[in-house]
Formats: sequence, structure tokens, C-alpha cells
Amino acid sequence: MNHWIVLPVLLPVLVGTLLVLAARRDLVVARVLSAASCAALLALALFLLVWTSEEGPQTYALGDWPAPYGIVLVLDRLAALMLVLANLLALIVLLYALGGADRDGRHFHALWQFQLMGINGAFLTGDFFNLFVFFEVLLIASYGLMVHGGGRARLKAGVQYVAVNLVGSTLFLLAVGLIYGVTGTLNMADLAARVPEVAADDRALLHTGALLLLLVFAVKAALVPVHFWLPGTYANAPAPVAALFAIMTKVGAYAIIRLFTLAFGDDAGASSWLAAPWLMPAAMLTLLLGMVGVLGAHSLGQLAGFSVIASMGTLLMAVGLFTAQALGAALYYLVHSTLAAAALFLIADQVAMRRSRAGDRLALAPPVAQAPLLGGLYFVVAIAVCGMPPLSGFIGKLLILDSARTSVSASWIWGLILGTSLLAIVGFSRAGSLVFWKSTSVSGGEREEGGEASARRRADRSAAPFVAAMVLQLGSTAMLLAGVVALTVFAGPVSEWLDETAAEVHEPARYVDAVLGAAAGNE
Repeated sequence: MNHWIVLPVLLPVLVGTLLVLAARRDLVVARVLSAASCAALLALALFLLVWTSEEGPQTYALGDWPAPYGIVLVLDRLAALMLVLANLLALIVLLYALGGADRDGRHFHALWQFQLMGINGAFLTGDFFNLFVFFEVLLIASYGLMVHGGGRARLKAGVQYVAVNLVGSTLFLLAVGLIYGVTGTLNMADLAARVPEVAADDRALLHTGALLLLLVFAVKAALVPVHFWLPGTYANAPAPVAALFAIMTKVGAYAIIRLFTLAFGDDAGASSWLAAPWLMPAAMLTLLLGMVGVLGAHSLGQLAGFSVIASMGTLLMAVGLFTAQALGAALYYLVHSTLAAAALFLIADQVAMRRSRAGDRLALAPPVAQAPLLGGLYFVVAIAVCGMPPLSGFIGKLLILDSARTSVSASWIWGLILGTSLLAIVGFSRAGSLVFWKSTSVSGGEREEGGEASARRRADRSAAPFVAAMVLQLGSTAMLLAGVVALTVFAGPVSEWLDETAAEVHEPARYVDAVLGAAAGNE
């Protein structure tokens, strides 16, 4: 049995428990344990990525109970990719939090570890009931992180976030109940084998359950019309938490990809590509409304939140084509958009710490301290998010456009992506000019209060901790943008690997055989 596969779930559980029991009052110990855990998780994810790329899909049966009767974790190239992305993001953003954001609550690092346990488990699980369990772990930990530090606006947004997700959880249980009632299984690989055999009289119930799951995953992915919770939640969350949440919407996208290519793909008979008529129109509206939100944003946090919604629309338009080429393009854009969105949230926080009472609002205010440096970082992330050359946003959109050339929706996809890219340029230019270019004149004392004073309060009154915090915050932001640049420089080999991953996803026989055994293909 391949015990390495369970470690991305087991390690953060053990470290999170240790943090709660033994290190909740010692911030230094908590920081060391949390950072070491994140570094180990990233190294482990990279190892699993190389392993599954060479050996193919691998499984881990908990308690040695065989699938489909027991709990099984499945590692394939897609799951490994998501593990690497999630844990890379978690480590970099944790470094930002070590600059002072983790001081505001006693259990920040424990919640961080439990959040990673939920994320990693969602990517590795091989059945839908345990996906529900990991979603609930995500919900509980993310709510704790969301309200970290307190505040009325943050608590209000957190309550809305929990309420929406509890409704989603209820629908999730209803959906898996319908699917289990019809097929007798919730194992993903076993479901792929049983869906084509469902009797015509039961197919309506099966489709109802599957479309309810699509709705649940759409909530996680912030897809129209269930996107409304995201801008307020992300804009009011602590910056490191909002940056980590950039991967949360991708959990929803991953679940959509996994369900509707594995169980409802080419081999599903009358149920083939069940989501296609619903996913593409919703994704188009998501892209459009997200970019309209970027134009009307009142703060950099809102701007970042609406840009996440728009990026999910772009990503799921490519997924909704349900071809291997389009999925390869979607995966490239997924990696890009996650890194770029996280960097934008961190930049918004650093601007807020340097602009007195104006915070990150898009309004005239005293000049931003360290404006050239922060403005340069904002300029890079704006180019990336808008999809302008030469960065990976441009390459990702170009790949999606190329993959849509033969689609019946090609004209709509091309028009929306190109048109909304122009809206993004206008929205980001407006925000950048208000924050970094235009300013009101202030006295020297007021400028200090509006510049570095609030940032200094976040760290410490003495010089050394303040400088260290600034280095961590600026350095981690630059690391995310360096990831965007690396994705651009190595676009060729990365795209080739992602195309192979997409091909494996669209030919799920190896996945099914790894879970059920080679005989499954002959049943």
C-alpha cells in the first residue's frame, strides 16, 4: 500500500492538534511548527507529483478495506497538481502572515493546518461522501480564519459565508443520497462504471442528484447565480486568509472536473456530458458580471474579489468545452489565476496599511508610503490579471481561445474573453491611478500617520521587528509574482505536462483500474 498518499491529510491534522494542545500560547513555537509543516507538505506534494507522473494513478485504502466498500484516497496527475499549487500557496502566504497578521488570534496556525487538511483531502478523496466530509472541514476552518481578529464587518461577512455554505452542505447530502439510491455507490471510480448501466426509469433521479452536485460545486467556485457571497467575504477577510482562499474556488472547479469527466463523460451513455448545457452559460455570465464588478469596485479588496469571480468564469468556460485541449488550457489558467489573485489580495492589504483612514478604498488619499515599490508590484499583477502580454494571463487566455476555435460557442467565448479583458484594463487602470498616482496634499505628521504608522502597529514599535515584517510581506508578495513570471518563462514544458494531465483525465480507464483493479474495465 502506498502510505505516502495519506500524509498530506495526516500531517496537518497532527500538527494542528499539537498546536491546539501544546503551542496555542507560544507564538514562536506555533510559527515554527506551522512553517515547518507547510514546507514539508510542499516537499511531499512535489514528490507525489513526480511519482504519479512516472507511475500513473496510485491509491491508498484506509484500513485496507477494498474499494468501493472502504474509504480510498486516489492520487493522479490532476490531484497532484492541485496539491502542489495549494501547498505552495499556503507556504508563501503563511510567510506573509508571520509579518504580524497571525498575532490577532490565538488559534490562527492551528486553523491554518486544519484548512490545509481539508483542502488536501478534497483533492485526494476517491468518493463523494468523503468529499462532503472534507468540505465540512474546510467550512469550519475557513470560518475560524475568516473572523480571525474580529470586527463587525468581518463577522457579518463570515455569517453570510457560513449560511450560504450550510445551504450548500444540505444540498450536497441530498444529492449524494439521490445518487446512492440509484447507483448503490458513491465511489467515484465505481460510479463511472455504474452510471451507464442505470435504467431509463431511474435516470431522472440520477441526473437530479448530479445537477444538484453541480450547484453545490458552483457555490464553492463562485459561479453565477451563487457567486454573491464571495466579494464581501474575501474583501473583509484578513489578507493572508483571503490569499489562501484563492485556492478555495479552485476546489469547486476541481470537483466539477472530476465528477463530470469521470462519471458523466464520454462513457456515461445517455448521461454523457450532463453538465455541458448548464456550465457554459453560467460561466459566461460569471465572467461578464465579475468584470462589471471590477469596474464598479470601491476598494482594492473588492477589486480582487470580483477579479476572482471573473477568473472563475474564464476557467469554467474552458472546462465547459469538455475537451482535453480545453482542459489543458484551463489548468494552465487555473495555476496562473490562483497565484495572481493571491498576490493582489496581499498588495491590497499593504496599501491599506499605508493610506491612513482611506485604507484600500479607491478614493483620493495621502500618498502611499513606498509607492514606487508597491506600485510596481501592482502594475505586474494588473498585467497578469488583465491578460496582457507577456505574462501568463495572456498565454492562458490565448490557449483557451485556441481550444475554443472549433466549438459552436466560439464566437461567444472569443467575444467575451477579449471584451472583458478590455474592461479589466479599464478597471485596474482606474484603481491604480487613484491609489498610486492621484493624491491629496498632507502635512508631514499626517503623512506618517497615513503611511508607515499603521503598518508599524501591525508589527511592533521597535525597528527590527518592523523591518522583518516588511521584508516578509513584500518578499512573499514578490514570490507569488515570481511564480507568475516562472509560469510564463516555462510555459512550453508546463503546457505540455498539463496537456498530458488533461488527456489522462479525459481517458479515465487508468483511474478506474487503479481504484477497482484491472478487471473493472472488463465488467
